Amino acid sequence: MAAEPEGTPCWADATFADLDAAKHFYGELLGWTYGESSPEYGNYTQAFADGKAVAALMPPPPGHDVPSAWCLYLASPDAAATAARIREHGGTVLVEPMQVGEFGTMVVASDPGGAVFGVWQPGSHQGFEARNVPGAYSWAEIFTREPEKADAFFPAVFGYGVKRMEDDAVDFTLYDLGADPVLGRMKMTEDFPPEVPPYLNVYFTVDDCDAAVAKAQSLGATLRFGPLTIPFGRFAALTDPQGAPFSLIDGTTTGGDMPTLTDVS
Repeated sequence: MAAEPEGTPCWADATFADLDAAKHFYGELLGWTYGESSPEYGNYTQAFADGKAVAALMPPPPGHDVPSAWCLYLASPDAAATAARIREHGGTVLVEPMQVGEFGTMVVASDPGGAVFGVWQPGSHQGFEARNVPGAYSWAEIFTREPEKADAFFPAVFGYGVKRMEDDAVDFTLYDLGADPVLGRMKMTEDFPPEVPPYLNVYFTVDDCDAAVAKAQSLGATLRFGPLTIPFGRFAALTDPQGAPFSLIDGTTTGGDMPTLTDVS
């Protein structure tokens, strides 16, 4: 597998206080199966959809009270250089470049508005083995209360082009790497309680969004928004039973007119 272009979303994992409950929830909802937990890497547990690695789950480090949350990793050919650019442009490096065995090198950071994300320099672990198929990653968006800072920071660090959606009701931009968008940025409105921090919202693919939402709710998830059909698919935003936000999308069910985008890069 060829290395992803720098800045491409390449992996997602999540931390849960109750790892077994998280495995049950996402296994039932997305059909995931799991590899053996790796005690030498903090019981990191890979998830598979139809035999392809699509995500991972893990418990918090011993003695740490870490909120349940998904972390999206952006590809880098040089994690140390990316960490330096993160600092240079006002971000915070939370976990310094750390080699994870033969698998690769990781960084965890936050943008100037506080949204946490990861950086992954691949070794033997290249990242997602499947995308845009049921149970796999589809899309992600940065939810932030400081959109101007995000729109300056991420392009400076990862070389994104920026296109703004022309819609008076929504402050939304798309980040691209010269072709199709790779990441979205959404301004958090007053609808978000103040205690909800900025975050990267990860979308997983499903065959039927409405049926998947009903399944998620039956398993203890909370529906936050949707389902709604847009030109890119039918999607819904939820919070899982341990409080981690995520979204579901059926990319085959589409409707409405494509938005007008203005190049602001």
